Amino acid sequence: MRHPSLIARRVAAASVSLVVAAGAAACGPEDNDAKSSGGDSRPHMGGTLTVLNSNPQSDFDPARLYTSGGGNVPSLVFRGLTTRNREDGAAGAEVVPDLATDTGRPSKNATVWTYTLKKGLKFEDGTPITSADIKYGIERSFAAELSGGAPYLRDWLIGGADYQGPYKDKKGLDSIETPDELTIVFHLNKPEGEFPYLATQTQFTPVPKAKDKGTKYEEHPVSSGPYKVVKNENDGERLTLERNTYWSASTDAERKAYPDSIDVRSGLDSSVINQRLSSSQGADATAVTTDTNLGPAELAKVTGDKELASRVGTGHFGYTNYIAFNPKVKPFDDPKVRQAISYAIDRSSVINAAGGSSLAEPATTYLPNQKSFGYAPYDLFPAGESGNAAKAKELLAQAGHKNGLTVTLTHSNSKDFETSPEIATAIQDALKKAGITVKLQGLEDNDYSDKIHSAKTEPGFFLAHWGADWPSGGPFLAPIFDGRQIVKDGANFNTGFLDDKSVNDEIDAINKLTDLDEAAKRWGALDKKIGEQALTVPLFHPVYKRLYGKSVKNIVISDWTGVLDISQVSVK
Repeated sequence: MRHPSLIARRVAAASVSLVVAAGAAACGPEDNDAKSSGGDSRPHMGGTLTVLNSNPQSDFDPARLYTSGGGNVPSLVFRGLTTRNREDGAAGAEVVPDLATDTGRPSKNATVWTYTLKKGLKFEDGTPITSADIKYGIERSFAAELSGGAPYLRDWLIGGADYQGPYKDKKGLDSIETPDELTIVFHLNKPEGEFPYLATQTQFTPVPKAKDKGTKYEEHPVSSGPYKVVKNENDGERLTLERNTYWSASTDAERKAYPDSIDVRSGLDSSVINQRLSSSQGADATAVTTDTNLGPAELAKVTGDKELASRVGTGHFGYTNYIAFNPKVKPFDDPKVRQAISYAIDRSSVINAAGGSSLAEPATTYLPNQKSFGYAPYDLFPAGESGNAAKAKELLAQAGHKNGLTVTLTHSNSKDFETSPEIATAIQDALKKAGITVKLQGLEDNDYSDKIHSAKTEPGFFLAHWGADWPSGGPFLAPIFDGRQIVKDGANFNTGFLDDKSVNDEIDAINKLTDLDEAAKRWGALDKKIGEQALTVPLFHPVYKRLYGKSVKNIVISDWTGVLDISQVSVK
């Protein structure tokens, strides 16, 4: 996924997605864990949990959502074959069974995956959930009018590339078989050892065909989770959830479902959200946010207040902010120029521009610094804390630029502390010490996105970021560095236009592995191999700091999402 606010083919809020975002050395919550944050008392059943968000929970249809691990609010209503492990830190980056009895049984070199549903599963109206409902839920995600979800099924399923969904093709997908009511079998066109991760996406949510209302289904999707939608106003701006009485904890080991109801209120300014959570008055005492971080100024205030500081959840989502080069544009076609810039970067100033060390951690690897991604520490162009200007000048001279050079850095004007003017200015100042004059080209967010994701308009030197569809090196490295994923007409994410057969072959080889620990090691080694080409300059990994109300207990923050998991909290 890629970016939390778009999770995503972007990440990952951690909307994730993340998905949110989303979104992510295994890093978990530093300030809080389930015991310290939740207190020693047992979680309280009942009450109403309020969710205060900036972005509305729009397109609340399992076919249209693009989440990481099933999302946060969506996972209260939609269950998949698998889900993320709802535990703190690194343990939370594991995939576990959900509707299925296990995470899937591979055969025929991981091109066939078989799942058996648990017995006793029911929709909110009491009707049984069958394998046919899951097959139909997946098939409707192929309909053009319900687009927006993760694209993998279209790429992976035999016949998926040409299938138009059940409204146009009543026959359905032959590559999804349902031999009986509890069994579902997927036939893939290539080995995919990480299929269990994909099965966490909301597209695997069962949908009863008789209740499908097409684009209007989002107004009242039929719940398979612990809560059902009783009100959806203004396309997810106000979402009211109440208990699904037919959900049984005996079939769901992950979601705790302590509150009686969930009140999701969106369209709020981030400063208002943080102020309300800080004050914790009335209903705000039992409130959380799933998409709003503390900013630098707010964090400074919170840090000085012991009570507020005890209500800050800290987490890490698999996510990297970096500089991207287009080697088709001079002078970035010369590896020595790219290496020179890598050496010249002052990560300390970049970290400060991103909000300080509490909100950003320096990155020298493209993969996030978590075990599940296969993180293998390396620093191929050591710049130290403040840049190595001398080494940069040496490389520039070798490249024929002994008197320096002038380049243009494209960035977004959005105040996101990621690709924004503050980061660009920090890079500009650092490169000046190495004799590189940087002209800044700031674009409004939509124009920036359009420009950098088009093979025809991609600049030579720009700021970028990438977040995790799931916590593995696969969805991190393949979209950015697999030459077969270069898109000439459409959204392209292979910014370096790398098409290296040895890289492509290794991606295929790792995808065959169903031992995810072994796959992780291989992803880490591949990351270093790609890094030698200096097609990106990793800058930093974000740290999420989010307030929650004073009466919210049982805080769980996993490395899968990096944010508080609302399926675990209780309110008092």
